[in-house]
Amino acid sequence: MNDSDIIALYESRSEQAIAETEQKYGRYCTSIALRILASPADAEECVNDTWLSLWNTIPPNRPKDLKTYAGKIARNHAIKKYRYLSAEKRKDTRYAVALDELSEILPDEEDGEREADRIALRDALNRFLAGLPQKSRVVFLRRYFYMDVAEEIAARVGIPAGSVRQILHRTRKKLQNFLEQEGLLP
Repeated sequence: MNDSDIIALYESRSEQAIAETEQKYGRYCTSIALRILASPADAEECVNDTWLSLWNTIPPNRPKDLKTYAGKIARNHAIKKYRYLSAEKRKDTRYAVALDELSEILPDEEDGEREADRIALRDALNRFLAGLPQKSRVVFLRRYFYMDVAEEIAARVGIPAGSVRQILHRTRKKLQNFLEQEGLLP
């Protein structure tokens, strides 16, 4: 079943929409959640929350790319769950490690809580990513959106893990300079 058929099922409020989405994108959403949480039970809970969120947001939303839309929702649920779980103690997950790598570049959450700041940062990140060569953009997104480790990125892109680390290091430096030029960093 294609995405537009699944979206039509959501719009007609057919429960089959959830089953079709789970069949088509369940593994994808689970892998995103697992990379952030490192707990299969927590990841499963986030994926179930993703299906509920899809049910509640389609309609009124009609996503152009259901896979990306579901993945983003799963990622957001996993991050929310991670923050809840790490309120008591910090876990050594891929999400924590990736955040530590970017912590020197991106402003603190407290500093960026205002919606206008978040929108400006999002737009700047989109412009920055659009200006990167494709390989650097893929490496950066695989690391900081999908939370892949260097070895996984290397296998996917077909370069040595050391090259992945070097690309990430250089890209973080470029991002820092870009955000400073944009006036988003002091």
